[in-house]
Amino acid sequence: MVEKPRAEWSDEDKKKSNLYNVAKDILYKTLDKNMFIKIKTCSTAKEIWEKLTQLCEGNDQTKENKLTVSIQKFVNAKMKPGETMAEFDERFSNIICELIYLGKIYTNREISLKVMRALPRE
Repeated sequence: MVEKPRAEWSDEDKKKSNLYNVAKDILYKTLDKNMFIKIKTCSTAKEIWEKLTQLCEGNDQTKENKLTVSIQKFVNAKMKPGETMAEFDERFSNIICELIYLGKIYTNREISLKVMRALPRE
């Protein structure tokens, strides 16, 4: 693909270039220093997005490992001694959100039963 000189850009080309720069700017501004260092060599917004996707989501093997770990967290979830219901609810909700993000959906019935089993007898 040959890029046109700026002098030959149409209004549509200028609009696309501006949107492209806005997209890069948004991506740059939302990253912390550590993540920025990992993507600073990328030259396009698409390259940045693909690199971030790979870094955050990983490949299929990484996703499978994350799912396995999240399922184990769900299976082993128990209310800790001294933990309040609010704290347990937040921790358990985070586990459910992880599972949903990774594509594992439990029914409301399964979640309710797990919560009941996770509570201490008293």
